[in-house]
Amino acid sequence: MAGLAVTGVFLALGTWQVERRIWKLDLIARVDARIHAEPVLAPGPEEWPGLTAASAEYRRLRLTGRFLHDRATLVQALTERGAGFWVLVPLVTDRGFTVLVNRGFVPGEARTRAARAAGEPEGTVTVTGLLRLSEPGGGFLRANDPGAERWFSRDVAAIAAARGLDRERAQEGAVAPYFVDADAAPNPGGLPVGGLTVVAFPNTHLVYALTWYALALMSAGALVYALRRPNPAR
Repeated sequence: MAGLAVTGVFLALGTWQVERRIWKLDLIARVDARIHAEPVLAPGPEEWPGLTAASAEYRRLRLTGRFLHDRATLVQALTERGAGFWVLVPLVTDRGFTVLVNRGFVPGEARTRAARAAGEPEGTVTVTGLLRLSEPGGGFLRANDPGAERWFSRDVAAIAAARGLDRERAQEGAVAPYFVDADAAPNPGGLPVGGLTVVAFPNTHLVYALTWYALALMSAGALVYALRRPNPAR
């Protein structure tokens, strides 16, 4: 009976991985459709409570407003261009609420505002990019330290609080619970560099499914062998 139970467990695990693979392929297809779709207006406050990763992550957005460059936050980043920082800047939209925009990557030597001053447009701008949900807490084994200006993740609520946006904007539409990764449209002076969002979903479910099914087959074979093997006690 134990061998039969083990075989059943392996079969169940294999089937679960097949179901996970179907779900993952559907997710990949939905995200691919979003990132190549025409940009839509950024979700406003009335939509914020219903935003989830499944329904909104990587939606392509368009925002119009003005940047608050003096409230920029640098978040440590490791990209295809090497180590450096994401430049997150609040954008006060023409609809009244504020959205943190990840304008892109700068190398370590351009972390000061003076080094990227040429890339700080004034007045009304329009930004296109991908909706990303907040990354609370920090990075792997590294907690954000707002007091020391050490940021390892794009934690929208924490950044808004550190920059006073949650207080100042509370009566004007507040701060969106998401941020936007700006696209690759070039900035004056070449920095920051946008369009570096990595959209990748590991899909190893087929390998795992085949492994579990192989183990089920092996355990079933061992069970049959044990049942057919002559019993010396007889």
